[in-house]
Amino acid sequence: MKIKKFLKKVENFICENCGEENIGNGYTNHCKKCLFSKHVDVNPGDRLETCGGMMVPDKIDFKKGEYTITHKCLKCEIERKNILDKNDNFDATLSVAKKAKNKYLF
Repeated sequence: MKIKKFLKKVENFICENCGEENIGNGYTNHCKKCLFSKHVDVNPGDRLETCGGMMVPDKIDFKKGEYTITHKCLKCEIERKNILDKNDNFDATLSVAKKAKNKYLF
């Protein structure tokens, strides 16, 4: 079993999807405005992934009192889950949840 190691890395970044400036806190891994991310980590915070693809917010889940977002890489299609932050755009979160609900209906 592979154990993921987390490296806290405080970094500010400009979102490559919407241009929003994001102030990092060591746990920030996606844009607070549009919720897009970038595929740069093998393990959280290590910046060792060579893919570098944009990661689209694909679905929202609510478990144990927390909202999680699943990002899907547009380049390699890997999926990663992350906890949403209280400062994330709530309208964008609802939009992702609505699209995902329609996407996964049979």
